[in-house]
Amino acid sequence: MAPRRVGSSPLKRKTQVRPEKKTFVIFCEGKLSEPDYINGIKKLPHVAANSAVSIEIDPERGVPLKLVQRAIERSQDQEIDECRCVFDVEWPNNHPYLKQAVNLARQRPKIRVAISNPCFELWLILHFERYTRFASTDDVERHSKRLDGRAGKGIDAAKYMPLRATAIANARALDAQHKRDNAVFPSNNPSSSMTDLLMAIDHQPGAGELGPSPPQGH
Repeated sequence: MAPRRVGSSPLKRKTQVRPEKKTFVIFCEGKLSEPDYINGIKKLPHVAANSAVSIEIDPERGVPLKLVQRAIERSQDQEIDECRCVFDVEWPNNHPYLKQAVNLARQRPKIRVAISNPCFELWLILHFERYTRFASTDDVERHSKRLDGRAGKGIDAAKYMPLRATAIANARALDAQHKRDNAVFPSNNPSSSMTDLLMAIDHQPGAGELGPSPPQGH
């Protein structure tokens, strides 16, 4: 038997420690298009590896203020890093208590809002083209359906995933235009701050070079 070398130590298997995932809870007003899109983001391999994302849909299609109030309750959970509230402005009839919802969220460091004006479908449109005209919710919804060919509210998120960078660039161009025009929330129609939610969750290579978007009511 060969003598044991002095000072040698038994071999130990090296184990890799996985970084802890950042946890997000996304509160959605809508039951179809918004969750469909966010679920598409969740399925991206790099997102699944770095983020834990759960979606909570308001059972009563509550107004934005109600979503923020629910997010405040959930944000007390120490296991949750961020709560995001996804809601629309709507036009011609705005949601009630919009500014109150935004102001309430601003007071909570773990809560952010992702607002689309007039509606979430504007964010979907921006994946395909730059949409700049003031529009109603009905107009935007119809145009969005023409672009992707869907019949109902639900979307095929796979169509949108390769176009995320285009949507971010188009949304930023709208933000810049509204800034030049001194158009402030909720008069900044059309616009979407979904960019901030996407940048927080979607850690794709190169995404960071786009930088954070200007605040939209938050």
